[in-house]
Amino acid sequence: MDKQLADDHLTHEREITSRVDLCLPNGRLNPEAVGWTRQPLHRANLRGWGRNKRFEYWCVTTPTHLVAVNISHADYRVTYAAFFLDFATDQEIQVAERQVLPLGAPMPTISGEGGVRARGRQIALGFDETPSGTRLRARSERLSVDLLVDRPDGHESLGVVVPWDDRTFQYTRKDNCLRAQGRVVADGQAYEFDPDTAYATLDHGRGRWPYSIVWNWGAASGRCHGREIGLQIGGKWTVGTGMTENAIRVDGRLHKIGDELTWYYDSHDWLAPWRMVGKRVDLTFTPFHDRAAYSSWLVVESAEHQVFGHYSGHVVTDEGERIPVDGLLGWAEEVRRRW
Repeated sequence: MDKQLADDHLTHEREITSRVDLCLPNGRLNPEAVGWTRQPLHRANLRGWGRNKRFEYWCVTTPTHLVAVNISHADYRVTYAAFFLDFATDQEIQVAERQVLPLGAPMPTISGEGGVRARGRQIALGFDETPSGTRLRARSERLSVDLLVDRPDGHESLGVVVPWDDRTFQYTRKDNCLRAQGRVVADGQAYEFDPDTAYATLDHGRGRWPYSIVWNWGAASGRCHGREIGLQIGGKWTVGTGMTENAIRVDGRLHKIGDELTWYYDSHDWLAPWRMVGKRVDLTFTPFHDRAAYSSWLVVESAEHQVFGHYSGHVVTDEGERIPVDGLLGWAEEVRRRW
């Protein structure tokens, strides 16, 4: 391939290769933090109270079941949650609770450097860093989790700072194609997670959001035609910022996509096929399960549909190579928040 054709596939976004603070000393966005990374290099030195959002979300999939655990801290409230789904039986377990005006913000400023612990009345959660990765644990009446997520040396993940303005901005780190192993017990039934087939995905977020926002997120990990592929795509919330959270991973190498994607889906039929299309992405997503959640508390409101299913189509690398995607397990979502 000639150099001009290869350059046409490269993102316009700036790659950051050294440590950087997310915020200036006055708490506003540091312009030098705007860009993307292959390693977790941003220090989320957020200041103030009331608009900051900090969260850690993990989802681990196998060909037959999945589990997700989440700790979300929004200054004035914190949410603890866990979710389990058995594909064959469609058995679903959701555990979630909130605490208002929690003390402190026990969330590390740099992703992967420091654990996260939370204990509520219904559930206890722990995400602890180990020499080789992260240990995920959860305990509740119906659901218990103990999984080890392996993170090899040199593993590439997508970090992105999305700037709405110098007062509202988000740093997100999305990591996929992480092998996991361990056990989940759901309603007394034990499920073994085999590292040959279990993949973990991380959504790490730190920022200061506008009051009202809508976003799409899609992710998947697995092997197709002898290649290991990770999908990381988003939409709506990044439009107009000059940054996207779009990237693909092929055999361990991250390829950043700077173009916004067009998302097609039926909000009256969440289990109908979805389409995600761009210059380097053409995917059809076929769902088999809709995890719907709605909550409202005073001025805070959330409505979300996270659908699990399989991706097919193709993606294009930085070098212009067209990579087929065939039946890759993952999810897509629409979330509307007022917070």
